[in-house]
Amino acid sequence: MLKIENLSVSYGGIKALRNVSLEVTEGEIVTLIGANGAGKSTTLRSIVGLVKAHEGHIEFNGKNILGLQTNKIIEEGITLVPEGRRVFPDLTVLENIKIGAYLRSDDLTDDINWVYDIFPRLKERSWQLAGTLSGGEQQMLAVARALMSHPKLLMMDEPSLGLAPLVIRDIFNVIREINKQGVTILLIEQNANMALKIADTAYVLETGNITMSGTGSELLADERIKEAYLGKSKNK
Repeated sequence: MLKIENLSVSYGGIKALRNVSLEVTEGEIVTLIGANGAGKSTTLRSIVGLVKAHEGHIEFNGKNILGLQTNKIIEEGITLVPEGRRVFPDLTVLENIKIGAYLRSDDLTDDINWVYDIFPRLKERSWQLAGTLSGGEQQMLAVARALMSHPKLLMMDEPSLGLAPLVIRDIFNVIREINKQGVTILLIEQNANMALKIADTAYVLETGNITMSGTGSELLADERIKEAYLGKSKNK
């Protein structure tokens, strides 16, 4: 579905990505793990056209999307749930959800009911201002808003950031459910343990380079990953 080849991005004289190559197969959950500053967010922002790459190739469903405007990339079927949720605090839950369908002109009723089925808590708070929701509820709202564009590929940037452990578990359960309903997911996460447990395929990004790849279970069992990202050394 998504194929990235030799993607390079620079901010001024600093190379944020160096010849990054990865693939996302339709129906998969793919995760990209790495430390802060490794280039994970830059990778997602490059895919949706928010950051301009100076080298490389990005292909989605056989079409070159590198250089397209962000709204055109969304029309192709890629949606990004950004880090920090970024809901509109002074609008209601329902108004935020509808904003996710701003490129659509058809009836939204069935899809609103669909996201409410996935997130019953949001239905209960339909007329509540988004700024009054908890962090976990705001994250759910950000995902619900993204789903309203009918993405073929849903990209999520640190969905568990700043959330309590029980809420993180709920968020990852929702990610699994969305995937079961036919949405392919590309996830970047600092919670490597949770991300690798649900991933079909995983990549490790370090200082702008892909250094490892494999299935989620393979990386979860790798001693180097345990030591670097899971807080477990060989001696423990």
